[in-house]
Amino acid sequence: MNGLLIGRFQPFHLGHLEALQFALSKVEKLWVGLGSSNKPIQKNNPFSAQERQKMILSSIDDSMKEKISIYHIPDLDNHMRWIEKIDSIVPKFEIIFSNDELIKHLYSKRSVKVDSIPFLDRENLSGTNIRDLIISDQNWHDFVPEGTRNFLIKNSAKIRLSHL
Repeated sequence: MNGLLIGRFQPFHLGHLEALQFALSKVEKLWVGLGSSNKPIQKNNPFSAQERQKMILSSIDDSMKEKISIYHIPDLDNHMRWIEKIDSIVPKFEIIFSNDELIKHLYSKRSVKVDSIPFLDRENLSGTNIRDLIISDQNWHDFVPEGTRNFLIKNSAKIRLSHL
């Protein structure tokens, strides 16, 4: 069985890693959709789809890499067109992993099962919180996998986030 997990991953953090592991425990292959892939760099979307893909791939082990494929999912103004766009980009899947109410609603009308993802330390593990911690020079390192941490440091995330 194939599954889909869509997220913005701004940046990829330990909660996202846990979600990947949870989803992979339920499927043979997992399609990972990088949401808002067509959005310009801005405060709430500070990393491009390519950068987020690098964060993910540098943060997971080879056994996970063998089971996932990453797809860029653009935002569209129309929800039904967005679902159709996903269908045109991502191979067939029988289950989608999401806590987003809109996604649950949209996919409940189709023959795709929707499974909620257990949240891990949601208060600390949110992209917004981690971006704020980076900007304010507080401890953010403990909330992201090593690959993401190295990517953010190497690419001067604090400077980028401060300018947005």
